Amino acid sequence: MAQPLELDGRKGRRFDPLAAAVALFFTLAVLFAIYPALRAGPANMGGILLLLGLVGVVFFAVLALRAARDGGGESAEPVLLMGALDEPAALVTQDGRILVANLAWDRLAGDSPRLPKAQGPGALFAALNAARRGETGAARLETLIDTREAVFTSLDARRFLVRFKPPQTAAATAPAPLVEAAQPATPLDAIAAAAPFGAALLDGADPLTAPIGQVNPAIRAMTGGADPTGAGLASLIEANSWAEAAARITQGREGPVEVRLAHDPSRIAHLYLTRNGGGFVAYLVDVSEQKQIELQLAQSEKMRAIGQLAGGVAHDFNNLLTAIQLRLDELLQRHSVGDPSHEGLIEIRQTSLRAADLVRKLLTHARKQTVQRQALELGEVISEIEVLLRRVLREDVRLETDYGRNLPVVRADKSELETAVMNLAVNARDAMRAQGGGVVRIRTARLTHDEAKSLGYADDQAASGDVAMIEVSDTGPGIPPDVMKNIFVPFFTTKPVGEGTGLGLATVYGIVKQADGWIHVDSPPGKGASFRIFLPVYTPSETEAAAPAPVVAPPRPAARDLSGAGRILFVEDEDAVRTVAARLLRARGYEVIEAADGEEALVLAEEHAGQIDLLISDVIMPGMDGPTLLKKARGFLGDAPVMFISGYAEAEFSDLLEDEPDVTFLPKPLDIKTLAERVKQQLQAA
Repeated sequence: MAQPLELDGRKGRRFDPLAAAVALFFTLAVLFAIYPALRAGPANMGGILLLLGLVGVVFFAVLALRAARDGGGESAEPVLLMGALDEPAALVTQDGRILVANLAWDRLAGDSPRLPKAQGPGALFAALNAARRGETGAARLETLIDTREAVFTSLDARRFLVRFKPPQTAAATAPAPLVEAAQPATPLDAIAAAAPFGAALLDGADPLTAPIGQVNPAIRAMTGGADPTGAGLASLIEANSWAEAAARITQGREGPVEVRLAHDPSRIAHLYLTRNGGGFVAYLVDVSEQKQIELQLAQSEKMRAIGQLAGGVAHDFNNLLTAIQLRLDELLQRHSVGDPSHEGLIEIRQTSLRAADLVRKLLTHARKQTVQRQALELGEVISEIEVLLRRVLREDVRLETDYGRNLPVVRADKSELETAVMNLAVNARDAMRAQGGGVVRIRTARLTHDEAKSLGYADDQAASGDVAMIEVSDTGPGIPPDVMKNIFVPFFTTKPVGEGTGLGLATVYGIVKQADGWIHVDSPPGKGASFRIFLPVYTPSETEAAAPAPVVAPPRPAARDLSGAGRILFVEDEDAVRTVAARLLRARGYEVIEAADGEEALVLAEEHAGQIDLLISDVIMPGMDGPTLLKKARGFLGDAPVMFISGYAEAEFSDLLEDEPDVTFLPKPLDIKTLAERVKQQLQAA
């Protein structure tokens, strides 16, 4: 039986206090106006009649406005129609506002002035649009009891009839949340046709077996132009990758699934699945370039971390080597030539020198080695090293050189650059040993920025312009892909035990990076390997270009007499280095004041203010470091020269000493001869 209706809006007519107040004051105003006229007699009867006419006009105007507001000029037939409906029904506007609802609707959906929330994004809007086009729209709405299907039909251009289906009717069918479930291509085309990512509509409740009903152009591009319609989602994904993805989908894990495309397994995509009524929509987003950038960033971070570790280990190892070498110097003075122990001490010294060279390579990889950059003619550098390379390479290895035209000038440390080329050539020689020899080819060229990029140059921070290239290639078997990712890692080697330290290519990497360059490796399987070093072209300034070539002065002869006099403040946190060095300096006539850290040194400098002739200090120390000590103690030192010693490169702290005069640097590991010579030179110059 039909339910009684509340025809005036959502809850029937309500008392309007504002309208009552207006009516009351209007009535009082009319009475006040009539009262004087009645007392004046019949002479004012015309005015009274005119006033009554105006009152009538106003009264009927108010009624007309109220009727227009409440009814809107709309007929009552749709309202009466809802009264004849047994199912919950409501009359709504195109924006979802409820005009009138029967009591069955209120019991099921509540007395909200708007339609309930729909399941699925845009489902309610799609249903109203379908009804506006004269079709029957459908959407599942959340009621007070459950989620139930509602049917939308149009009454006129502005009003729509919404009816809830009974629960059994809604369960008997499984309509899609979108209008016209028989045409699923419409929402896919409207949303994803022009999208740069792939979209495929799956017609089935199981995404692992559902056939593909429709795809957008981006999917076809991922399949090489083939049309996957009718096939399953597995046809788009590489077999092994699909097995992992299917297991993850079955487990119901959230988030995208990383897969490889079947057409090109080197391409990586993220797979997203979203429900679409009785089926699914699968989205494939190609993230190959993003993954490549992530791998490059991870490799860069890995090399940086390894460099920091290598630099720290090298610094500590330099302190140990300094203590060993100073102690050896002391023992060699006691056991001169002819002593039975002298030969053994010399062997220990040679071993320590080899260890010092190993530390130097570590520091080079960590880009913490002290370098001396200079303008170098690229052709001259390779020409000079070519003579040495022909002696290093065996008879079964042929060396070929190709000097390009108009070779540029680069700015780098000459000895370091020669070491890099030498290491690459020796590695190429060793790679061809198993096949009985081959050809090592060194090519130099001046390239434009675009030409360099085509050959592997990928330094985005470098300025555009010409680039210098040194290419060292061989005809060996090449580098396997699983080895390629580790070739620049320190101590990684494929050579037999005892034949390599694993620092050759790591040193090359550090040298190139320290010269603001880029290194790229190209090694097709079975076609050898090509290492390309790219260096920025150096353009001398006008002052440098106009300046005449400096006259090279003969090297200053080393001081033969290493004894001297003077008061030295020696600051070093490593006890083994400080005590041995201080004892050896005292043996040569110097007065040495020892300090174990910066704070103690500052106190001693204040106690001996104006009496210190030379400050020797380590750079990195616990607490106060060397540069900070110098700035705080400068007032007590006066014009005394300062010499820093450290296992790190001078460039690590040179910017902290820009305003400090008479500061020199001596790298570790130290030997007493070098230390005594530098001390005497500094005191003589002062």
